[in-house]
Amino acid sequence: MKTIFTVVLVIMISSTAAAAGKSVVYEVNGASYEGYYTGASGNAPLILLVHDWDGLTDYEVKRADMLAEMGYTVFAVDLFGAGVRPTKMEDKRQHTGELYKDREKMRTLLNAALKTAQSQGADTGNAVAMGYCFGGAAVLEFARSGADMKGFVTFHGGLKTPEGQDYSKAKGKFLILHGTADTAVSMQDFATLANELEAKGVSNEMITYGGAPHAFTVFGGDRYRADADKKSWKRFTEFLDETLK
Repeated sequence: MKTIFTVVLVIMISSTAAAAGKSVVYEVNGASYEGYYTGASGNAPLILLVHDWDGLTDYEVKRADMLAEMGYTVFAVDLFGAGVRPTKMEDKRQHTGELYKDREKMRTLLNAALKTAQSQGADTGNAVAMGYCFGGAAVLEFARSGADMKGFVTFHGGLKTPEGQDYSKAKGKFLILHGTADTAVSMQDFATLANELEAKGVSNEMITYGGAPHAFTVFGGDRYRADADKKSWKRFTEFLDETLK
């Protein structure tokens, strides 16, 4: 069944985080969401960036601005709702848990975000989706839905495939960047995903970083690993250059 959703662009607010960036408030089925749009105008390739389990924060804005400086257009999506940026562990689990239980809603929100990016002038026909942690799991959900993207990238993302799903509809290339010391997402999960992608003939590259725990790219965190962050970001930017024209 084809998912039906409505997207209403409500207001755009200039952001102080970066001169070229702006917040974009939009509606999906009557609920308000607030994303962040930045980057080059015209026909620049689009990066759809999906946040971690604490919502769209300064971290995602920083990453979006880094990509914008490289010449990409970026839309950092909001999957929780405008103003919903959980800080307590139980709240983070609640908001991610709700979407894990309602995969159709997750897909609807991702499609709505892509449509919103298009309304801002983004070239959605030349795009890659990428995400961190929970955002990585969401990106894989988007891929399994058959989203017409050129690539899907996860940084220390959730890798499990829900029961009843597979990658038979997946398009584009996959880049999976994972830490071998990740205790939240196991190396068994990593291997299982590799087998699933191979079984469906999905183009993929999967890289692990020794000693890197979960959230190894998050600046300032106690699990940040500069070496793994630098190496994974370099491979990611190379992947973008190879994948987007």
